[in-house]
Amino acid sequence: MDLTFDGGLTDVVPVEETSQIGQARRVAQQIATQAGFDATDAGRVALIATELATNVLKHARGGEIHVATVPGIDTRGVEIIAVDRGPGFNLADCLPDGFSTGGTRGEGLGAVKRQADIMDMYADARGAVVLARVYPKGFTRADIRFGASHHALHSEPVSGDGWGMAQNADAAEIVMVDGLGHGVAAHEAARACIDAWRATPFEEPVSLMVLLDTAMHGGRGGAVAVARFDRKSESLRYAGIGNISAGLHTLDGSRGLASHPGIVGVQTRRAQAFDFPDVGGRLLIMHSDGLQSRWSLKDYPGLGTRHPAVIAALLHRDFCRGRDDATVLAIRLDATV
Repeated sequence: MDLTFDGGLTDVVPVEETSQIGQARRVAQQIATQAGFDATDAGRVALIATELATNVLKHARGGEIHVATVPGIDTRGVEIIAVDRGPGFNLADCLPDGFSTGGTRGEGLGAVKRQADIMDMYADARGAVVLARVYPKGFTRADIRFGASHHALHSEPVSGDGWGMAQNADAAEIVMVDGLGHGVAAHEAARACIDAWRATPFEEPVSLMVLLDTAMHGGRGGAVAVARFDRKSESLRYAGIGNISAGLHTLDGSRGLASHPGIVGVQTRRAQAFDFPDVGGRLLIMHSDGLQSRWSLKDYPGLGTRHPAVIAALLHRDFCRGRDDATVLAIRLDATV
């Protein structure tokens, strides 16, 4: 499998009153259709969005539905994530039909489980994040263990952040860019970076940074980081310039990945790569400075074992600064695709 994917914005539908349940359904179904789903599979997506939005409104009294197209193995999928700050719940209790905490028939999450190819969640007293992914029929084993939450500042139509992921049998590579500032000029800088990366995926990180620096000249410039995981040696090579944050996480702790100061495309020195051996199975998390840097997975017992898409959405929920574009990506570094 050879895959090269650059991520778009996460569609966010607030769910604060009943009419927004229908809006969540329409957005999810439209994205599924755009991803090439047939009527049956798009209907599955619409049902999941409806059930998750209904649960958010009834049990958490409000929250959001996040919808995005995601790359899968030889296909594309649709991801629907319910995000709230309600009282939380126990997933094992809520999945069986007939269980309800809100006086309803209790079919919501059970219906989601039946329709989704991937389902996972995390809940505690701070709220809940529930993930469902759907792939076209015939691709039920297509999931890639990664997640990305990508948001523009407030209601701006474009983001100054960007990210891309390439995967094949030998390697996985992640690139993230944060164009200086926000708005159209920052978006153009990020777009120049991602377009140049798409032309040469799997390039060695230091060499790639030279190419990206050239591609971003003449624009606003930005922070860029590249992480390349070698499946055979289970090692990671990382190079970064600017304020992209990155770290390798296990259940016991984390290790930060260093970036050098500078602005790619404006003023920078040659990047330096750092090598990390024996990182197979670890969780790589990268994010722009739209997220606070002072967080720890240890503050969320068990979160490190959840699907990376749940982790990304939760970190955005709890640590988004709210004054810049924000992107967070989490990926499990596996020896096999």
